[in-house]
Amino acid sequence: MNNPKPVYRCPFSNKVTQKYNFLKVSQELFNKENNISAFSQRRPTEILNKENFSNESNKRKNDEKKEVNLRDLIINAPRQWALKNFDIGHSLGSGQFGRVWIAREKISGYIVALKVMSIQKLALHKIQTQLRREVEIQTNLRHPNILRLLGHFYDENYVVLILEYAEKGELYTHLQKCGRFSERRASKYFSQVTDALSYMHKKNVIHRDIKPENLLLGMKDEIKIADFGWSVHAPSHKRKTFCGTLDYLAPEMVNDEIYDEKVDLWTLGVLCYELLTGVPPFQTSGGSTETYRKIAKVNFEFPEHLSYEAKDLINSLLQRDPKRRIPLKDVMIHPWIIKNREASTSKILEVTNKF
Repeated sequence: MNNPKPVYRCPFSNKVTQKYNFLKVSQELFNKENNISAFSQRRPTEILNKENFSNESNKRKNDEKKEVNLRDLIINAPRQWALKNFDIGHSLGSGQFGRVWIAREKISGYIVALKVMSIQKLALHKIQTQLRREVEIQTNLRHPNILRLLGHFYDENYVVLILEYAEKGELYTHLQKCGRFSERRASKYFSQVTDALSYMHKKNVIHRDIKPENLLLGMKDEIKIADFGWSVHAPSHKRKTFCGTLDYLAPEMVNDEIYDEKVDLWTLGVLCYELLTGVPPFQTSGGSTETYRKIAKVNFEFPEHLSYEAKDLINSLLQRDPKRRIPLKDVMIHPWIIKNREASTSKILEVTNKF
């Protein structure tokens, strides 16, 4: 008789899952794989302030010649964790500053994702403080639709974040396969993002970079907001930094105005539109200048297949005046959300009754 496949218990679920076939990667190969330069995301996040763009560009060549000191990272990380504590599996993806790997903690067997970032590249782009802020914010957030940051450590070459593993990967990948989501499915994801943002705003955290690429799906097809690289803890709710993703920038950012947490409401409207159509509302073939112009004028059109309720919610979020955008508490009770929530509940009851 064949022996059953080994299993492990996922730390983020009570369910038993099939064990991954892990490949033990040598340190030499692991380091080689992480020395990447390509930025794989379709829509890269803007990584520089408008005010500092020219200064950063002028200093870049000089920065490349400077030796990177680990102390410059200014991260007070515990030293009890190290790569030797993990069996490293395959790569889950790459970004501008490093790569994400699936890994298993050797003693507990817990499956996690390791986000490995090059200290050299972090120092080159002068985002040490930004990374420290990301770690501080994500460590203190506890919500079922926010990816957990479980710990972090570093060595001479890399900073490593230990993250909750989201089994189904990027929402954007699923959106690409489908072309667009049904209103019921889009509503489920959208309401989960809204609930998580409401929690964050109560803690005075602005995400500033909501988009399908930064949303992951867990084992139960639930949303996990990830990548807090541009998030900020802002008790005053007033910011000026130009950041985010071109297609998702709010008009107040495009016009270089002071803004607050309501920029996240705008990105929710763009997200809802993209989930339902497969493309962001202000996407153009005319380059960034044309996109900025369309955003500033809130110039977009709805396809015919969208329901009246969906159009009404998107219009309520994509308001030029931030004060006129529908509050998050009202988003959760909008007719479009309620209609699709009831439809999902009816479907579940229908399936249950068959048994």
